Amino acid sequence: VQLQASGGGWVQPGGSLRLSCVASGSIFSIDAMGWYRQAPGKERELVARITTGGSTNYGVFLKDRFTIARDNAKNTVYLQMNRLKPEDTAVYYCNADLINIETMLYADCWGKGTQVTVSS
Repeated sequence: VQLQASGGGWVQPGGSLRLSCVASGSIFSIDAMGWYRQAPGKERELVARITTGGSTNYGVFLKDRFTIARDNAKNTVYLQMNRLKPEDTAVYYCNADLINIETMLYADCWGKGTQVTVSS
């Protein structure tokens, strides 16, 4: 199973970015998908998660600036990030809770991360 994230990069404060993450490989089903981030010297923290049914939860720091969405048919999760701040600078990791079709076992899968840099 692979999680391939894209959409990171550099943006000025106040700008927007949209991250995408596609899950592929030996997947039977996917439960929750989400995004976490880790800034230098800090612990990894939840950004947002979304279930198959569309229920969401967000990190408390977001204050409605970010929106998570997913396309179940495409095994893809998106993160729309608006009004970005320098403190949003971090590596953003995609995560999926899924069942591997080869083993029929639950797996907690992570992508390699995509860098988001917010600076002027």
